[in-house]
Amino acid sequence: MGDEQLYSASEAARTLGISLDTLRRWDRAGRIRTQRDQANRRLVPASELRRLRGGSSQELSARNRFRGTVRSVEIDGFLAQVELDVTGPARVVAIITREAVEELDLKPGRGATAIVKSTSVMLER
Repeated sequence: MGDEQLYSASEAARTLGISLDTLRRWDRAGRIRTQRDQANRRLVPASELRRLRGGSSQELSARNRFRGTVRSVEIDGFLAQVELDVTGPARVVAIITREAVEELDLKPGRGATAIVKSTSVMLER
């Protein structure tokens, strides 16, 4: 590890867009690699944060990203509802335009990422 930057568990959870409890569960399950400091607090290497965030080259102000698989697409006129099964015990539902669904070619079974910013949910593929 050497001189790699380390983040506290709360900083890492915030960066990943998950709760601290979820980060702790991931650590116990071996889904995230952590270290412990002298006070036995979890520290997360920057390389783990990059790995879990998928190394996205796009920089957005939104930090909450949920990678998943499209479960369903319901189109009604101008709008479309896209349901995404995401990693963990959660599912994200986005109301987006029909045009966006067509442009992203969203279909059940395809991968997509939900980007959560405040009360808005955007999708990328």
